[in-house]
Amino acid sequence: MTAANVPSQPDPARQGEPTIEDVAAAAGVSIRTVSRVLNKSPKVNAQTRERIEAAIAALRFRPSLRARALAMRRSFLIGLIHNDRNALVLDSIQRGIVSVTAAQGYELIVHSTPPEGAEAIADAVAFASRSRVDGLIVLPPISGVDGLAAALDAVQVPAVAVSSVPLDGFAGVISSDERAAGAQVARHLLGLGHRAIGLINGPADMASARERRAGFLAEIAQAPGVTLAETPGDYTFAAGIAGAQALLAAPAPPTAIFAANDIMAAAVLKVAAARGLAVPAQLSVVGFDGSLLAQMVTPALTSVVRPFGAIAAAATRHLIARIEGGTPPPLFHPELTLAPAESTGPAPR
Repeated sequence: MTAANVPSQPDPARQGEPTIEDVAAAAGVSIRTVSRVLNKSPKVNAQTRERIEAAIAALRFRPSLRARALAMRRSFLIGLIHNDRNALVLDSIQRGIVSVTAAQGYELIVHSTPPEGAEAIADAVAFASRSRVDGLIVLPPISGVDGLAAALDAVQVPAVAVSSVPLDGFAGVISSDERAAGAQVARHLLGLGHRAIGLINGPADMASARERRAGFLAEIAQAPGVTLAETPGDYTFAAGIAGAQALLAAPAPPTAIFAANDIMAAAVLKVAAARGLAVPAQLSVVGFDGSLLAQMVTPALTSVVRPFGAIAAAATRHLIARIEGGTPPPLFHPELTLAPAESTGPAPR
């Protein structure tokens, strides 16, 4: 039977969406054979598979996730566990995950977990058991909680982690070299002639903040005649405001400020504007993430770009391959690149 012989509509006597029975009748096969094609079974020859796929496309058939889950004893749900308050980062990650799950018949469930160790582990395991997800993608800082990987393995839930440092125990880990990225920022500012530099840190208990700071400081330490002023932060806009005010109120304020994420860097721009400081003529500002916010603010923000969508998509492909018993594609170490924009320029004389 050719695609032209496949009816474009289900039987008019039926109401609602086309069913698997409609597909089987249109393709001239059994319901079981259609089910095998839907479940990617190799027990169907190429010609029959093409005929069934043509019927599915012509009827615009969408298989019932619940029926498929019952038949295969799987939920076809992927869980995302996080404790990230940055909505722009989460949006990019979720879009990256869905770009893969939508094409492979999975759905995404997002769950925010407490950051504390024992509480985070108990909450993550309870979520996985309650939702019956087939697998998890775990974002930092939760991915760095000691004992989490072992706890998920004990309940047989495969998990892929995203991290700024290497981790053990997960089904896969995508780690990015944020220490090297911090060094990139320092080299950029030093190359522009800045010798009075400020740093607004991220949370001291988060590996990402420690890595960015370590790379930045190591590079600064090699440059002669540089004065560095640091202030604590927590990746929030309020912390960026407080940090910028503290740095710029100093008797010898910096000519450049590196804020450990874009949100705090945007806060620095706000404080600079309130003080009448021209950016970048009088003050250069650098952020970290390369989020949409970096393009929305004025001037556009120089920032380290993290490819959130590509990271999330790679983690999802790896996880689904493990769930389905296939050979997972290799995980990659994403390149973090400083993208100079309007907020940095030569140090003022």
